Amino acid sequence: MSRLIRCAILALVPLLPAGCEGGRKEEAIPIKTHDPMAQVAATLQRYAKGDRLGSEVTSFEFMVNEVRKVDAAKADVLKAGFDELQKVKGNPAAKAKELLKKLVLSEK
Repeated sequence: MSRLIRCAILALVPLLPAGCEGGRKEEAIPIKTHDPMAQVAATLQRYAKGDRLGSEVTSFEFMVNEVRKVDAAKADVLKAGFDELQKVKGNPAAKAKELLKKLVLSEK
C-alpha cells in the first residue's frame, strides 16, 4: 500500500506549481474604448458619397443614444440631423456632408 501511495505522490509532483518565479507573468491588456462617433461618421460618409438611406435608419436612435452617453450636445445635433436626412427626397449627400461638418465643428 505504501508503494502505491509513493507512486501516486511521484506522479503528482510535476503538477505542482513551480513557485513564484516560474509562474505566469502579469501582462497589462489595454481596454479599447468604444467611440460611438465612429459608426455615425461611417454612416454619414456613405450618405455623403451618394448612398441612399436604407434599413440602417432603424439604428439612428441607437446611435444617438450611444453618442448621448459621451456628449449630450453632439447627440442633439445628430438627432436633428438624422431627422432631416429622413425627410430628404432623393440623394441625401448634401445634408450628410452638412451634418458631418456640424459634428466636426462641435468637437472643437
